[in-house]
Amino acid sequence: MFRISKDSPAYYLTSVSKDRLQVFRKAELRDIACEAIGEARRSAQLLLFAYVVMYDHLHLIAGSDLKPSKVGQYVNGITGRRVIDYLKVNGHELSLEKLKHANQGRNYRHSLWDHHPNIKLLTTEDMLMQKVNYVHQNPVRRGLVSRAEDYKWSSARCWSRNPLEDEPLIMDLDKILWRAK
Repeated sequence: MFRISKDSPAYYLTSVSKDRLQVFRKAELRDIACEAIGEARRSAQLLLFAYVVMYDHLHLIAGSDLKPSKVGQYVNGITGRRVIDYLKVNGHELSLEKLKHANQGRNYRHSLWDHHPNIKLLTTEDMLMQKVNYVHQNPVRRGLVSRAEDYKWSSARCWSRNPLEDEPLIMDLDKILWRAK
């Protein structure tokens, strides 16, 4: 069980695509991102509490014994690799060109993410719930849906206990040990 505290914070991660390229505009790429987050979750043994994949960024909240930077490495590394591989295999040369960056004399390579992920520590249930609500409302604020539960690439339905049959990711909500009210 995971009890959020100063000694065991949850991590709130935000990753933005390079130059805000709308890499996840297509549903297929949002699906790939969800699969990659699931792969990172298994590889790093993360507890996944909330997420959303937007057109040019993602947010997730996770619990882990790993350092925050390691959580970011797993999530961004696996997600970046899967998306770039998809773009290469499917001939998306224009997108790949936009994701190219110089690598100090070692030719070029592609990078999905603009910079190191922004990771904040959440040390109270109130902080956790504030960020969960922020994450779930992202598609509503962007005008993609009118209700958070209507956006497929989000954990909002899991939190309302109404997941889809083909839910992209199931949350580890049963592993949170809530304080007694």
